[in-house]
Amino acid sequence: MSGTRSWRTAMLVVSALGMAACPPAGEEGGAPAGGPGATGERWSYQDWPTGPYQVVPNWPQPLPDNADHNHEGYTWGSFGGVYAESPDKIWVAMRGELPLQPGMEPWQSYGAFGQAGNAQPNSDGISATCEPANTRGWERRFKHSIFVLNREGALIDEWPHLDPMFEAQRCGRGPHMIKMSPYDQEKHVWIIDDQLHVIYVFTYDGQLVRTHGELGVRGRGPNTFDRPTDVAWLPDGTYFISDGYGGTRVAKFSPEGEFIMDWGQAPVDRENPGPNEFNTVHSIAISEDRTLFVLDRGHARMQVFDENGTFLDMWPLTSPHWPENQNTLMVNHFIDTDGFIWVGDAPTSRILKFDQNGNHLYSWGAPGTQAGRLNCSHGITTDQERNLYLADCFAGRLQKFAPIPGADPSKIAGQILRQYPLP
Repeated sequence: MSGTRSWRTAMLVVSALGMAACPPAGEEGGAPAGGPGATGERWSYQDWPTGPYQVVPNWPQPLPDNADHNHEGYTWGSFGGVYAESPDKIWVAMRGELPLQPGMEPWQSYGAFGQAGNAQPNSDGISATCEPANTRGWERRFKHSIFVLNREGALIDEWPHLDPMFEAQRCGRGPHMIKMSPYDQEKHVWIIDDQLHVIYVFTYDGQLVRTHGELGVRGRGPNTFDRPTDVAWLPDGTYFISDGYGGTRVAKFSPEGEFIMDWGQAPVDRENPGPNEFNTVHSIAISEDRTLFVLDRGHARMQVFDENGTFLDMWPLTSPHWPENQNTLMVNHFIDTDGFIWVGDAPTSRILKFDQNGNHLYSWGAPGTQAGRLNCSHGITTDQERNLYLADCFAGRLQKFAPIPGADPSKIAGQILRQYPLP
């Protein structure tokens, strides 16, 4: 590490210590930073458990029955991804519907029914890594894997022709992520199937135009992946794939889909992982200055690179004050148009805000099955009205959070970048 980088790291440590000693403005012990409290009005909202948001009730609405199938005896499955194209067009990736268990109410999520446990996306008798596992006695079905909701949470579109793709092999567990490039005027839809090691690119109306990877084949090559997880783009269409649960790399491709390069490896010393060493490369985001922020989930840290894979920085996503037995599972992150990084953590059930130097600025959230609480923010997105949408994968539910009027704007997640026209 260069002298300049060492100096910067030292300054970040000093900065972090200073933040630990002095509560940020607007938090407990600090001066109000915004909202009515800053103008002398009483502000009684507490940032627990839903932070500066109110959860929108009855969102989404139950899916309608049609001529092909009905939902009698079935409910929501595990949600992999959610992407807000606009407040009136929310794309959803669900890993199959699950059968209601005895005592469950129609359209009750598995997380809200304590006896059902997590919303399992895997085939019965198969683990998340396609190995034999104990049977549970029930199976999910691939229906409504990809669908679209409006602002009221009503179904406005669905892609049933994709369901057979996700059930092509028994160890598949459905879509992991759904996104659009912010720079693509044609708004192609990208869907990642981590368990079957493929990335699909569709036209806006659902026609398949590109497939990365070989179905069911694990590997590290120009066209093989090991459970890929996410994708991010540069303005010219160059893109990067985080690869992934099994892989230990970031792969770079041209706008036409040609492999350019990759970087990353497994740790040499598992107890002391260094730069460019990964353990579950779970999500990736690119800042305005073309810097790549890669969530190294297994090491609970962020690694930072330039667009050519040169290592720049890394910082922990955990606090030095946490006890050693505090588990983490950082599941996703995005950079808003204000330049802040928002990260979802499953075990602490919080949404965390960082600046691009790794300073923790704010967090909110609490565990539980009640509406507004969190149990795995696997999909995170915002719309142009700064509503926040979370795909709560373990709980088996989607949640929409609307900003509380008058809330401190620094505690509200900003917009994701979009340079394409509205629908």
